[in-house]
Amino acid sequence: MFIQTQDTPNPATLKFIPGVPVMERGTADFPAEDSAARSPLARRLFQVDGVRGVFLGADFVAVTKDDALD
Repeated sequence: MFIQTQDTPNPATLKFIPGVPVMERGTADFPAEDSAARSPLARRLFQVDGVRGVFLGADFVAVTKDDALD
């Protein structure tokens, strides 16, 4: 699978565009790990060291990292 990346206005956030639908409708914001219980994808992303937030859109996933990490 080819996944494109795109910068966002927030330098700590990167947008991933997988080329397939991520959500059927709406969006989902997970600002912390304990808010991700209803999303298997968000739960898995929070297992990556330094992930501090996940936002799901119709065709993208935005991941915010800890500011202390590169």
